[in-house]
Amino acid sequence: MTDERPGPFFTSLHQYRDELGRFSIRIPGDWQEFDLEDDRDGVLFSPQEGAPSTYVAVWVSQLDDEHVVAEDLDVLREGVEEGLQQLDGIEISDSKDDAISNLIKFERTYEFNEGGVRRKRRVWMLYVDTWSMVVIYQGETPAEYDYWLPMGNYALGTFNIPEALWFATDRELNGKRLTEGGESLTATSADSEPAVTAPVDGDSVDTDDAPVEARS
Repeated sequence: MTDERPGPFFTSLHQYRDELGRFSIRIPGDWQEFDLEDDRDGVLFSPQEGAPSTYVAVWVSQLDDEHVVAEDLDVLREGVEEGLQQLDGIEISDSKDDAISNLIKFERTYEFNEGGVRRKRRVWMLYVDTWSMVVIYQGETPAEYDYWLPMGNYALGTFNIPEALWFATDRELNGKRLTEGGESLTATSADSEPAVTAPVDGDSVDTDDAPVEARS
């Protein structure tokens, strides 16, 4: 009989706010913070202290002042698929594309090979007006992905962008409407709601004295 691995447990929470105000995200308070490689603009958090391979990361880049609209979804999808196919041995298990007013979101869950190790990753690729935002939860292995999944899901579920960016993607405010079958489709109130929102009270939140086990 083998002992089951305990946890993972939340002992505290930390809300990270991008210094330029482009996003916020909540992560376990005891995870380590790292810079992204290759001078990329963003942040990475991991339960590992060195050379993290299990992590939550956010990568932000500017789109050369081009304003993305819902009609760009098909063209952007082609670029997303082309980029993913560059990963060695990629197998995509889940795929979803959304246009929320003029905000475009591609979600993929997949396994791939890196340095002789099989990794598993869930990624959101967001196109928000003139910004590209990539939000990643990765497990060092598929087993590690499953183990840390409650915390990965929590972090992605608390990722948020500011009202200014939501307004910038609002089709009615910006006079951009999607036409289909000769009819003009205008944004509804539901279209303008964020896909996920994060609590905004304070930079960090301590849980009760007893640790709380993460739930999926």
